[in-house]
Amino acid sequence: MSLSLNAIWFVIVGVLLTGYAILDGFDLGVGVLHLFAKKDHDRRVLLNAIGPVWDGNEVWLVVGGGALFAAFPHVYATVFSGFYTAFMLLLCSLIFRAVAIEFRSKRESVRWRNGWDISFSIASYLIALLMGIALGNIVIGIPLGADKEYQGGFFNLLNPYALITGVVTVALFMMHGAIFLALKTDGELRSEVTRWVKSAIIFFGVMFGLLTMATFVFAPHMADKMREIPWLFLIPTLALLSIANIPREITHGRYGLAFVSSCCSIAGLLALFALGLFPNLVPSAPGPEFSLTIYNAASSQTSLRIMATIALLGMPFVAAYTVAIYWVFRGKVDTGHFHY
Repeated sequence: MSLSLNAIWFVIVGVLLTGYAILDGFDLGVGVLHLFAKKDHDRRVLLNAIGPVWDGNEVWLVVGGGALFAAFPHVYATVFSGFYTAFMLLLCSLIFRAVAIEFRSKRESVRWRNGWDISFSIASYLIALLMGIALGNIVIGIPLGADKEYQGGFFNLLNPYALITGVVTVALFMMHGAIFLALKTDGELRSEVTRWVKSAIIFFGVMFGLLTMATFVFAPHMADKMREIPWLFLIPTLALLSIANIPREITHGRYGLAFVSSCCSIAGLLALFALGLFPNLVPSAPGPEFSLTIYNAASSQTSLRIMATIALLGMPFVAAYTVAIYWVFRGKVDTGHFHY
């Protein structure tokens, strides 16, 4: 029972964070691409493409963080205190992105709008980059002491592997966001967006190849479980097939299927990350004996059992809300009624 409850919560937290990466990923990608649009009208179209959904997408991050705090409080305490500077920078970026979206069109001043456009784009880039850096550090491990405290500093997090992972995350979200925009725009802007899609696919492909090679060098342990259980190679195979299918669908003009493949790529890559990590949550390197796992970092079994019941009842409502919002705001952006 102990194993199943802890493993179930590992999966629940993973599903919530994957949902955030898929849903807010294209928002962040649109933000990174925002300054590539030179006309004020085009930038308003981009903002209105994500306007109805961006704040709802962030619900998945809030719920995922809450689930992590409730199920694995030692991880929450260690990561949020040890990465304090990085998380404050992330929080400021999240705040500035939201403020930029809401304030951007409140005045007709060109300087006003350009200033918020820059803030929106930089904040989106930093959010994606910092999340990737966090993932990269967890993959290779961070120095933890016997007291479960992080022993390094902020600049220790900016190692080569983590920085590569950060750039790959930015590239992945750029591709994801560009494909989403191709579904939401038309006319001359859509022609420009399709060029962004092709460039983003190339950028991501190059960076993903570099990350793959770096993983073999810096984190060969990520493939240990697949060596032990060969059928698990199905996970990276499906992830690679999803990635390879994106340019294929783009070539045939099937942007809806390309977006589905992009979503599957994000889910597959995060599943691969979770597979290599399990049962660890925060590996310690050096000193693996101090790693935080789903066992030594978890709440009591009673707490996990009660929260599992609440999660099973609540998650369908979050999913239903998300589906309903996307259904209501489906289709192209209405350029006759801008709200941002």
